[in-house]
Amino acid sequence: MSHNSFFAKFLRFIGIVLMALTAGFTILGGVGTGCAAFAPLNPDWADSMGPLAQMQWLYIFYVVAGVAVGIAGVRAVIQLVRGDSKAYRDSLITLLVGVVIGVLHIATSRMLRGKSMPVDMVVYATVLTLVIFLLFRIPGIWQGVDFAHGKGKDNQMAGGAAAIMLGLFTLTIQYTMGVTHTWGGVNYADAFNFTLTFAGAVLLLLGTLTMTIAQFSKKIDYSPTIPESLPTA
Repeated sequence: MSHNSFFAKFLRFIGIVLMALTAGFTILGGVGTGCAAFAPLNPDWADSMGPLAQMQWLYIFYVVAGVAVGIAGVRAVIQLVRGDSKAYRDSLITLLVGVVIGVLHIATSRMLRGKSMPVDMVVYATVLTLVIFLLFRIPGIWQGVDFAHGKGKDNQMAGGAAAIMLGLFTLTIQYTMGVTHTWGGVNYADAFNFTLTFAGAVLLLLGTLTMTIAQFSKKIDYSPTIPESLPTA
């Protein structure tokens, strides 16, 4: 497979978008666990989250670890877009750590309270992205996909698209996650409305700007012009 073929570029696009969305889901999932981790006995959700108080220290770890893994995922996305030689390796490490922590989180929650949503969705997304990245290593595919040989501007469109999609998810999370975060008639997924709205708007703007710059740069020929002959004195 040629590195500059349409299919190779499409696969790199999919990889970058999935990695970015997984990183965003992981960060939001870590933050979303905060209420149950730091105040499991809050009267509003004690009936559901109270059992977690038995291992509160572990849930605080899940919050910190989730945010840290998500940030590492964002770093990996930037590396992928830039075509860094360590981008693929760092992405795999981040995804593997995310799966291990996520599976432990699910197992703990199901043991203590009988259910583990919505952390399940974060883990499913991480596993899907991990499987896709492992498939990239198939020799015939890797020859074309290899992110280290990619030009940054060729991957900017993917980075911009990922930022826009993550921005839309951030702006609508109070609706998509409201079912699993509503206690006593209060939607706690909307607890950080200003922060999430600001972050979502910034991501939309950043994604649009990145895609615009990437599209514009394709129309410009940066190759130096070499004259056929030099003037003689």
